[in-house]
Amino acid sequence: MYMSNTILSWPTLARAAPFTVLLGPDYSGKSSALRILAGRQDFTVVSYDKAFTEPNHRLVAKVQREFMAEGLCAPAGRYSSDLLLTLLQVAVVHLRDQLLAAPRGMPLIMDSYYFKILSKCALLGHANEALFSWWRSFPRPDRVVYLDVPPDVAWQRSGHGASVNAMEHYGERPTKSGFMDLQEDLRRAMLMEVAGLDLHILDTCEDVESTTRLIEKSAVN
Repeated sequence: MYMSNTILSWPTLARAAPFTVLLGPDYSGKSSALRILAGRQDFTVVSYDKAFTEPNHRLVAKVQREFMAEGLCAPAGRYSSDLLLTLLQVAVVHLRDQLLAAPRGMPLIMDSYYFKILSKCALLGHANEALFSWWRSFPRPDRVVYLDVPPDVAWQRSGHGASVNAMEHYGERPTKSGFMDLQEDLRRAMLMEVAGLDLHILDTCEDVESTTRLIEKSAVN
């Protein structure tokens, strides 16, 4: 399912640049803030979102857009957890590769790292401890900035479920209770995953610019 670090022709893990992980539940405003930070050109932003993978990393974008979408929408049992994890791992390894290739000297902010994908997979019954142990061997961030948003606010931001995908709720269909229960469990799981790291918890603001300024202040101090 994955390759050992010992056979990767890539910079050693010890050479990773210092970096901050921006973490948060679904609809916390991370993506909007990251786009603003990337536009300022005084941060290196690493993400697997389409805005950051095309046109230079179309393989990653295509896996997310086509194969992962098909896997998540398929009836339960059509694809094994191992197959779904293999697809999700493309995003995780892409983040690591971008980190190892990043130049030093400029603050680097990474979108979620493996923390969010791992936590969601564990909660939704797609656990693979051997694979998770490999992800956890990746370079550790210097700090984590966590955007905190109440589940009911996240539900409103999702269009009351209109934008929710299969990895954002419990149950076969998106309901408010299934969404909010998963988001509450996800918060606990992610904070447990980053326990022991330098953690900054921020309440999201009404406007994205204010939230972005708080992120920037936490990331560079």
